[in-house]
Amino acid sequence: MTIKVKLKLIQRLSGQSQEKLAAELGVSFPTLNSWINGRSIPREKAQARIDELCKRLTGEAVIPETALEAKKQFLREKQKSYPNILRLILERKDLRDEFVLALTYNTNRIEGSTLTEPETAAILFENAALPDKSIIEQMEVKNHQAALGQIFKHLVEKAPIDESLVLRLHSILMNGIRDDAGQYRNHSVRIAGSNVPTANYVKIPNLMSGLVEDIWQKLDDPMKHATQIHSRFEQIHPFSDGNGRVGRLILDAMLLKANLPPAVIRQENRRLYITYLNKSQLQEDFSLFEDFLCDAVLSAFAILEGK
Repeated sequence: MTIKVKLKLIQRLSGQSQEKLAAELGVSFPTLNSWINGRSIPREKAQARIDELCKRLTGEAVIPETALEAKKQFLREKQKSYPNILRLILERKDLRDEFVLALTYNTNRIEGSTLTEPETAAILFENAALPDKSIIEQMEVKNHQAALGQIFKHLVEKAPIDESLVLRLHSILMNGIRDDAGQYRNHSVRIAGSNVPTANYVKIPNLMSGLVEDIWQKLDDPMKHATQIHSRFEQIHPFSDGNGRVGRLILDAMLLKANLPPAVIRQENRRLYITYLNKSQLQEDFSLFEDFLCDAVLSAFAILEGK
């Protein structure tokens, strides 16, 4: 891992500004900025301080070879402080409300909703009706809140993440919005703005059966597993509408089951999310997408930590 990558990783994992990081390393802001931008290389003692800081943040005696591996190790270290993340979210109303708002607002904005975060909060927690906003958009908010509640209940009961859950989530999300809520599509579709081919609708039942069977694999790397399942689900595109929202809910269910917080994919990162998702589907290269989702989980840890 290069010095430039190490420094950017330290910033991301620590949440420090360049000014604070420069102070911790005992150098000036221009010097640190020069290192980060590759214009100069730190001396041996400075490199040792950078390595030590990287080790401390990732919990590794030896610095991982890639930034992705370092992030995943950092996530594993954070997990140790939380014996049961789902229980914590459910027991603390403030955390539950913050996650419901963050997940609902961002997932709907990614799909084109015009509602602001305060408007979404008013609908979620005050049952407000906004006369100047689309009724469908407001229904999408309440439906997503109900779908999250279904996931929490499902996981508390230790029920499997299976095909019936996928269909149930779509039924809840599309309740009152689409006549085919809870049903797989029976026609061809194209993903707008993408050249990723979707599955032939005749094959969807078999493909989904295989997908949920693979969810049950016991793997040592839950981030990699969840990333690949999410990529496959979105390429199958099993529904006429709502695939993105259902897919992200299944992703969050998998993460919570692995005792990781749900991925908070911010709407301002929509372009990156779609770009990396498409790359994973077209090239079977999941590294950038997995790295992106690690950052989304780190954002969720920031909520748990009150940052």
